[in-house]
Amino acid sequence: MSSIARPHIPGTIDEFRVLAETRLSTFPRIAVPDAPGMRRAAVVLCVVEQSGGPLAVIVIRRAYRGRNAGQWGLPGGRLDPRETAEQAAIRELHEELGLTLAPTDLIGCLDDFPAASGFAITPFVAALRDTTALHPSPDEVHSVHHVDLARLAADDTPHWVAAHDAVRQPELRNNPAPATPEFGLLQMRLGPAMTIHAPTGAMLWQFREVILLGSTPTAARVAHFDQPAWTQH
Repeated sequence: MSSIARPHIPGTIDEFRVLAETRLSTFPRIAVPDAPGMRRAAVVLCVVEQSGGPLAVIVIRRAYRGRNAGQWGLPGGRLDPRETAEQAAIRELHEELGLTLAPTDLIGCLDDFPAASGFAITPFVAALRDTTALHPSPDEVHSVHHVDLARLAADDTPHWVAAHDAVRQPELRNNPAPATPEFGLLQMRLGPAMTIHAPTGAMLWQFREVILLGSTPTAARVAHFDQPAWTQH
């Protein structure tokens, strides 16, 4: 599904903005239509400059309480009444991490993801130069992690495994039997202790395919990706 040529990874926020704007301008995103009982949420794939290091996407591990306790996620959450997805994305990033996005920091959107929990999640792509105000809320965030764009784009990051191998991190096997995208579940293996499944893994995968690798839209859809049972709450 990915481009064969080794991708060029942006080295600066300005370079990333140009790349993301160019590729999202030709990406016909798919929005999930309203339906009875459907709830809406928004998340942010926020690209930042690391001090003395490469560009990275912020990924969080949620606090060990409440909904999605201890799971990997992207900053974000459900829409408040009469709130737009864009407003929710900006508000949630500030509430969870103390970071302030201006509307101009938002570059565009990827496909809505219809999560098994009944939420339709809108993923916004953003670029933020100043993260000095980063201060995670302990009520919502257990830890904050920076995933290098090069790691996200690496050939060995996505793995497709059988449903019985899509397990929580402590139960993870190093070499599960491989599956295919048509018959397996996605694992984004981003570090020794960071293996992320859908829905968060699906959105990171689409970000990788569309923006970093320049895959065609038809090769980068994610709405059909299955989730492990333990993420469906």
